[in-house]
Amino acid sequence: MEKIALFPGSFDPFTKGHLDIVNRSLKLFHKIIIAIGHNSRKHRYFDISKTKEAIEKYFQDNSQVEVLIYDELTAEIAKKNNAQYLVRGLRNTADFEYESSISHINRHLNLDLETVFLITSTQFSHINSSIIREIQKYGGDISTFIPFKQL
Repeated sequence: MEKIALFPGSFDPFTKGHLDIVNRSLKLFHKIIIAIGHNSRKHRYFDISKTKEAIEKYFQDNSQVEVLIYDELTAEIAKKNNAQYLVRGLRNTADFEYESSISHINRHLNLDLETVFLITSTQFSHINSSIIREIQKYGGDISTFIPFKQL
């Protein structure tokens, strides 16, 4: 049976930390679906379509990676795409507390869905999308934090 994992997030922007999680997940799963979600609590800074295009271009030679945009429950988009796993990156204990609660809810909504947590690699653990948006907003250079241009 093919192991399909969904890597959901707003990816606003898609960072080197996110890329690290995808690359490491590719060693565990046959297919990774990067699912760019709309977060009702956040206003996007980077254009969602351009982010999707940039990620697709980056992985264009890797048939194991698919990218989609969704605006529904993560557990439902996983079910629609036959994903049995959710992949989530953890930078610290605060991330674990937050992600643990979401994991339980997703499992309640989709009993066939397991969440797999990967600890962010040390060199990327300080990267935070909110901080990167602030740097970008005020004209700072974000190129060391992102793997490709997303604007």
